[in-house]
Amino acid sequence: MFEKFEDMDDEFAKLLRRVNPPRVKIDNDSREDATVIQVDSVNKNGILLHVVQVLTDLNLVIKKAYISSDGGWFMDVFNVIDRDGEKIKDQKLMNYIQKRLESDDDDDLVPPLKGVVGLMPSEEHTCIELTGTDRPGLLSEVCAVLADLHCNIVNAEIWTHNTRAAAVVHVKDDITGSAIEDPNRLSLIKGLLRSVLKGNNDLNTAKMMLSPPGVTHRERRLHQIMFADRDYEKVKGSGSGDIRAKSSRPHVIVADCIEKDYTVITMRSNDRPKLLFDTVCTLTDMQYVVYHGVVYTGRMEAYQEYYIRHVDGVPISSEAERERVMQCLEAAIQRRGSEGLELELCAEDRVGLLSDITRVFRENSLCIKRAEISTKSGKVRDTFYVTDVTGGPVDPKTVDSICRQIGDGVLHVKWNSSSSPKPEQEGTISFIFGSFFKARAFPQL
Repeated sequence: MFEKFEDMDDEFAKLLRRVNPPRVKIDNDSREDATVIQVDSVNKNGILLHVVQVLTDLNLVIKKAYISSDGGWFMDVFNVIDRDGEKIKDQKLMNYIQKRLESDDDDDLVPPLKGVVGLMPSEEHTCIELTGTDRPGLLSEVCAVLADLHCNIVNAEIWTHNTRAAAVVHVKDDITGSAIEDPNRLSLIKGLLRSVLKGNNDLNTAKMMLSPPGVTHRERRLHQIMFADRDYEKVKGSGSGDIRAKSSRPHVIVADCIEKDYTVITMRSNDRPKLLFDTVCTLTDMQYVVYHGVVYTGRMEAYQEYYIRHVDGVPISSEAERERVMQCLEAAIQRRGSEGLELELCAEDRVGLLSDITRVFRENSLCIKRAEISTKSGKVRDTFYVTDVTGGPVDPKTVDSICRQIGDGVLHVKWNSSSSPKPEQEGTISFIFGSFFKARAFPQL
C-alpha cells in the first residue's frame, strides 16, 4: 500500500514539473561586475547540485549565490563571471546554459552515490577508478603499469587527501585507439593495479570492482570514492610537513536553528574555483537538502551558509552526526585545494608520455598531490601540483633540473603555494539568514 502511495506521489511530482517547467533568466544589465542567472523550478531532489554542476563544468566562477527551496519551489540566483573576471557575453554559451538548466529530464541529474570503484568500458575509452594509500611515486607506478599493458592514458584526474589517494583514469588501447573490453585483459589490469595500490600492511586495501553504467561525472566520482574511503577521518601523525596542513584550515561550524527546525552550517575558507560544487556535492551525497543558503566571495575568502535538513526532513540531532558533517565538509574543501608547486605540461601526445614524465618527478623526489590530465587533437595538457617528499616547498634547483630533463618549453612553472594568503579568522558566529526568519526578507545580492 505504501509503495502505491509513493508511486502516486512520484507521478504527481512529474505532473507538477510538466505544468511548471523550469525557467531560467540570464541578466547582464542588473550588475556591472557579474552576469545574474536566476533559476525558478518545481523543486526536486538533486536540482541544486545539477545547476551548480552545469555552471562549474563551463568554468564559470560563482561570486554570489542565493538559494531557496522551501514550499516545494526552487528559486536560486547566481552571480557569475568567467575565468577572466568578465561577464558572460557569448550568446551561444548563454543559450546552452538556458537549454541545460531548463531541461526537465530526470536523467540529466547526476547519478546517486554508488560507493564502488573499478573498470567501466564505454565505446570510446575504459574508465579506471582507483583508491589506495598515498605514497611518493604512486602515480608513476600506476602509469608505468598501464604503459606496459599498452594502455594509453587520454584523460585523468588524481586527488590525494589525508594519506589517501583516488583517481579516475580514461584509457584506450594504444593499437586500436578504442576501449578495452576483453575480460581477460581487464582482469589482468585489475590485478596488477591492485598490487601497485595495495601498500604494505595497509588495512584499507585498494578497491576495484566493475562500476555501474551511467557514472560519468569525473569530479563527483572522486568525491564519492574518497568519501567511501573515509578520507575525512583524522590520521594520527599524518601531514606534519604537508603544505596544506601548515596553511589555514577551513572554518566549519554546524549549529541549530531552533526557530525553524533547521541545522545551519557556516563555512569560511580560501576562495578557489569549484568550491561551491565541492560543498554542495558532499551535502547531496550525505543525503542532506539545502533549503536556504547564501554564498559570497570577497578578495581571497569565501563564505558559505546553508540551512539544511536530512532528506527525511529531520535536522541534525546528535553530536556525533554534527562532528561527521564538519569533518566531511572540511575534507570536501581540502581535497581539491591547490597545494604545492603547479607545473603545466604541454606536448605532443605519445604512448608512455605520462609514465616518462611521472618517472622524472619520482626520480627527483617530487610527490604529486593532485593532477589533471587531458588530451585533445593529439596534444596533451597536463597540470601537476607537487611538493617534496616531506610535503614542503620544492627546491627551485630541482625544478630547473626537471625542466632540462623534460625539455625546454614543454614544462611550465605556473604557481607557488607559498604565496597563498591565509583566510581571516572569525571571532564570533553570525548567521546572514538570522534576520530572514524574523523579517522574511532576503538581502539583495
